[in-house]
Amino acid sequence: MPSLSRRFDAVICDIDGCLAPESTAPMDAPALARIAEYNTRAQSVGDRPVVTLCSGRPQPFVEALCRLLHNTSVPCVAENGVWLFDPRDSRFLIDPTITDAHLDAIEEAEHWVRYELGPRGVVIQPGKAASLSIWHPDTTMLKAMQPRLREEFARRGWPLRVSATVAWINCDLEHVSKASGVRRLVAETGLTRERLAGIGDMPSDQAIADNVGYFACPVNADATLSKNAHYVSPRHEVLGVLDILERLAG
Repeated sequence: MPSLSRRFDAVICDIDGCLAPESTAPMDAPALARIAEYNTRAQSVGDRPVVTLCSGRPQPFVEALCRLLHNTSVPCVAENGVWLFDPRDSRFLIDPTITDAHLDAIEEAEHWVRYELGPRGVVIQPGKAASLSIWHPDTTMLKAMQPRLREEFARRGWPLRVSATVAWINCDLEHVSKASGVRRLVAETGLTRERLAGIGDMPSDQAIADNVGYFACPVNADATLSKNAHYVSPRHEVLGVLDILERLAG
């Protein structure tokens, strides 16, 4: 896959806040089509890095966007490292360190959230296999639940890490993350850190930044992440991603 005509072989890009809005607003389809054209050229001419994905979204969502973006050659990280989707042969690879005991703990935690928090209007994002993402229309109230979740998980011995995005609380296995997912992507492809670029917007995307040779952000990125980026685009979300990709082409 390495090409002498390009500096980087792949760009590992977050989805929410980068390729899509953090809200439920529509995606910018024409902008995504431009990235698909970019990827088509990257994989045929080889003068630019291939755009792949690293997201907390469920695997089917990530796979669909991977296909939309015409990525046929570089695995995507889904569910904060739980899955790799490999478009080269349509493989779905769960992190091999996830055990039946881990899956049992996830199931028990999900039952507890539904029973204890469901009556308060908390819902669980569908489609996840080895993690939980919970949502409530009152984001302030949702974020205030984090200490209770951490306390309950610790009390019951569930090995789950609690973190927040703009509108969600993620409950992930402690040893699984975007960082472990990116390391598995590298192992599957033979790519090197020096020839990888990354794009993100939230503090959790530091896991991408720490495993690539070049990292950039759209202007809407959290300041704790963007302050150490190699480049911060003056444009928002997917338009910022396109600006970054133009800098990486050639």
